[in-house]
Amino acid sequence: MRTFIILLTVVWLLMACEKSVEPNGMTIGETALEHANKHLDSKYVCPMHPQIVRGEPGRCPICGMNLVKKEIKPPETALEHAKKHLDSKYVCPMHPQIVRDEPGRCPICGMNLVKKKVSKTAPPKVAKKRRALKEDKHLTITIRPDIIQKMGVRTTTIKKEILQKHIKTVGYVAYNEDRLVHIHPRSSGWVEKLLVRREGDLVKRGQSLLEMYSPEVLKAQQDFLVALRTGNKGTHLNRKRYRRFIRNRLRLLGVAENTINKIERRNTSINNVPIFASQSGIVTHLNVREGMYVTPSSEMFTIVDLTTVWVMVEVFEHQLDWVKKGLEAEIKVPALPGHVWKGKVDYIYPELDSKTRTLKVRLRFDNWKGLLKPNMFAQAIIDSKPKRGILTIPKQALIVTGERQSVIVALSEGRFKPVDVKTGIRSHGKVEILSGLKSGERIVLSGQFLLDSEANLQASFLRFGEVEQQSPKGHQH
Repeated sequence: MRTFIILLTVVWLLMACEKSVEPNGMTIGETALEHANKHLDSKYVCPMHPQIVRGEPGRCPICGMNLVKKEIKPPETALEHAKKHLDSKYVCPMHPQIVRDEPGRCPICGMNLVKKKVSKTAPPKVAKKRRALKEDKHLTITIRPDIIQKMGVRTTTIKKEILQKHIKTVGYVAYNEDRLVHIHPRSSGWVEKLLVRREGDLVKRGQSLLEMYSPEVLKAQQDFLVALRTGNKGTHLNRKRYRRFIRNRLRLLGVAENTINKIERRNTSINNVPIFASQSGIVTHLNVREGMYVTPSSEMFTIVDLTTVWVMVEVFEHQLDWVKKGLEAEIKVPALPGHVWKGKVDYIYPELDSKTRTLKVRLRFDNWKGLLKPNMFAQAIIDSKPKRGILTIPKQALIVTGERQSVIVALSEGRFKPVDVKTGIRSHGKVEILSGLKSGERIVLSGQFLLDSEANLQASFLRFGEVEQQSPKGHQH
């Protein structure tokens, strides 16, 4: 009977144990640490000499202290593990790249270095900067007033101004092709007498250039004289209209009006009919000699009037927006120092030069004294039309990196922030701002490159710290 009771008790205990034990062997509600303590043999160690370990209480044979029971410590976190292996470091609050092994001052801003602490989360100021960095790719930095003074930072207020550009370029003097004429005969014949024999001679309007014999012109004169004798008999035209009609044939053959009057007055034909200059100017080409046989296709003379000249200049692509027809221009010629000629933009050619990437522009100038000679070298200035209400900044305030254009905006209490801008036209040390800034804002004129570098450096450290926090936790020795 006694044996039966013992067996029943053992079965009951086993059933109770099965109900309260999980598949992993742990009792319901029992922590891993408690479960490990339950199955761990009790050990006793010396607090001063941890190498002394006994299975029962007693005294340390070295120092005589009572042995204490060894306990399992809870597992350490990654942060506690990092603290245990981290050497003490001192950093600058404003310049985290400055790290020292002992206390001191920052060589950049002079602030006291503080001990670096390992924190699960970034400090509020750092977290705020990171949030701002996510919203805007540029970081606002704060500089102490004494450091600002040492850096020589100067600022100015931007405003809307009048922007005008004076385009300086070079060119050469050319003929005014609107004042260039070619002299051709209206009929075939022979040059009997040449009156202008040299290129470069100055001729006046109506001056006789040569005399030529043309059978066609001679026959037309004879018909004209016959018509004068018969009058308007047998025609329906009145006398005045008939007279104009018979004279028109001679006009079409290039006979001058005064020569026709001379034929009519003398009532006889002229064998050698003179040809006159149609305008005043310089004979630039002479392609005829006495005795030559000429036809209507023969170019006998080329005459150019130099009282007005063209100056051909070239402007670059980025200057095209400033150049308009009718703008005022002036030129100076190195051959004639002290002389200035005023003129206008006469024409803007429609095609750029594919090699020089420039556009040809034609200027027009009066040359009454004839001082400007074709092919002279000239220095030209084109005065563009002023543009009003343009938001501008000094050129020295602009930071150009190749990938972006930015300026440093000066905020209150020593705070500075880089701002990307979009620029337009440039003139006289001023740059037009299309977007990114507003009138009345203050920007940095000097020291902006140091401030921009500081902002980029701090932003890089913030991004680097954020990546470290997001990377998988682990530690290796």
